[in-house]
Amino acid sequence: MTDQHIHSRPQGPAINQEKCTGCGLCLTVCPDQTLSMLRGKAVVSGDRCLACAHCRAVCPTQAITVPGLEHDLFFHTFNADNGYLPPGQGDTPQLVRLMLSRRSCRNYKNRALNPELLEDLARIGATAPSGTNSQGWTFTILPHRPAVETLGNLVAAYFARLNRQAANPLLRGLLSLLGKPALANYYHRYHQTIAQGLREWEEQGHDRLFHGAPAAIIVGSRPGASCPAEDALLATQNILLAAHTMGLGSCLIGFAVAAMAKAPKIQRALGIPDEEAIHAVIALGYPAETYQRLTGRKPVTSRYFQE
Repeated sequence: MTDQHIHSRPQGPAINQEKCTGCGLCLTVCPDQTLSMLRGKAVVSGDRCLACAHCRAVCPTQAITVPGLEHDLFFHTFNADNGYLPPGQGDTPQLVRLMLSRRSCRNYKNRALNPELLEDLARIGATAPSGTNSQGWTFTILPHRPAVETLGNLVAAYFARLNRQAANPLLRGLLSLLGKPALANYYHRYHQTIAQGLREWEEQGHDRLFHGAPAAIIVGSRPGASCPAEDALLATQNILLAAHTMGLGSCLIGFAVAAMAKAPKIQRALGIPDEEAIHAVIALGYPAETYQRLTGRKPVTSRYFQE
């Protein structure tokens, strides 16, 4: 099990005064007004810095560095093209094709995944944007089937307890009278399905939670980010799309997220600190499904506001 994350925000920029031409472009892109001009050169004058490295990216003479950042990303299983892609030069049709082609996979081959592939997916997740560039996400890798089954058993135990509570009509009724209808709603929506899934898991070893996936990545967040859930879910989407290009199937396991939110001991058992929040659990593996064509989406009706 691996827990990967950026431990702290890198320090602010460093400016090589000999290379700086005083063009001022770095000042125009700095979101925190950290930079200013002094005697015709850019200097660091503010004490706030998001470590976004916009200044480094825009500098025409490579005069700016941001210590602590990995500027050229390294991956184990492929060579990244670290050249900047300007707006308008990407392939929009292929991007949309990728998004439409990625599907939730619920049938996996009995084939182990290379741990380096999972490490690369976590690093790809970390290329997502984040609020105030906090990068407060965490990635916990379950690299093989026994680790996935450990989480599956913990989640199953939680829902078995919940099902026993929900099966009690007096308890459901009392909570509803107290303005807490969650248990009754759960009973009507999920109790029967969960009970069937638990029976299949216990009696037949049929995995209706992770669908037999040989690996998983748990995406969480540490305290302190301005919008941790959004950040983690943006990273999750990166992982889902990248997994498809790597020949992997993926599926979001919402029941595991729900169980971990209500039973902190589950994440403790996986070595995840209590202060972290869990936002996504991604099942991963080589798909035992073959699709032939794209499917559709519900029609989109956009809303406009015009003053």
